Amino acid sequence: MLVKNKRYKTIWLDDDERVKIIDQRYLPHKFIIETISTTKDMAKAIKDMHLRGAGLIGAAAGYGVYLSAQENLSRKISVEKYKDYLLKDAEMLKKTRPTAVNLEYALKRQINNINTTGSKEELIKKIRQEAIDIAREDELSCKKIGEYGSKIIEEISRKKDGKVVNILTHCNAGWLAFVDYGTATSPIYEAYRKGIKVHVWVDETRPRNQGARLTAWELGNHGIDHTIIADNVGGYLMQKGMVDMVIVGSDRTTFTGDVANKIGTYLKALAAYDNQVPFYSALPSSTIDWEIRDGVNEIPIEERGGEEVKYIQGWLDGEVKKVLLTPKKSKAKNYAFDVTPSKYITGIITEKGVCSADEKSIKKMFDK
Repeated sequence: MLVKNKRYKTIWLDDDERVKIIDQRYLPHKFIIETISTTKDMAKAIKDMHLRGAGLIGAAAGYGVYLSAQENLSRKISVEKYKDYLLKDAEMLKKTRPTAVNLEYALKRQINNINTTGSKEELIKKIRQEAIDIAREDELSCKKIGEYGSKIIEEISRKKDGKVVNILTHCNAGWLAFVDYGTATSPIYEAYRKGIKVHVWVDETRPRNQGARLTAWELGNHGIDHTIIADNVGGYLMQKGMVDMVIVGSDRTTFTGDVANKIGTYLKALAAYDNQVPFYSALPSSTIDWEIRDGVNEIPIEERGGEEVKYIQGWLDGEVKKVLLTPKKSKAKNYAFDVTPSKYITGIITEKGVCSADEKSIKKMFDK
């Protein structure tokens, strides 16, 4: 997507076969390209949220295994021992973030390559191509999500006689969370491209403020009208008829339609349900967990450090600084995600089309 009118993706290989990423920790104040040279660096980048978002985490894991294949290629060891090193690094990557299923999805694909026959050189070639394919598929899926989702926005626009369609988002499910286009934002970008009038209410998304920092930055670079709001404003806006639809992303969705997403999503879904506001989750098929039925009780919820709640990051005196918000000795809990039960979800927007958030519809959509 666009950064100062120049196109970027969130992750790519440079001419020296090093992985490049946009370091999201400093946005929107600084635009920094980071070079990831080792698997340990990639694991740290995922865990410490240099990069984040379900699709991008999956792509990063795919490239992380490729970095491992590069690092271990020079070792004077057998092919089987070489594979052991790669599998060990894949396990290290798997432990970085537990909730987003795309991470596991990408690693399973790479592990399948590791377990094939061939020389080290043949293996690294397969692993490299798989990493590129995972990233490319993520990008194309998000583009298709935009095409299908924009039709919903277009229909609302027709019902409003072409007046502005007001869309509420939560967290960042934009192109920064994927390789390109995003999920929740992709229909917005496509609607905007079609000339549909759109305005986006951007939840700040405490405690890391991905909405206020990242979604707002994205939309601003793309020229889309938006307004940042505190997390608890959404319900009021819905009561007053100021929201036409809600679109969120997903870090893991069960085949029964339960959606795990950034903490606070569940509360937005309840408010939307109570005020008859359509609530959609946009996600690629790689985000669907085909083994978990009960999202509320079975999806693992990541708990991050309490310092993310107690401190806030911002721009001061020409640099990014952290500021303590709370009493220093107060404890803080930091659950990173919650699960919205399927009954509160109007529909799921995927690269295959739009379906209801239930087992029958989802399985039919993906021929399961």
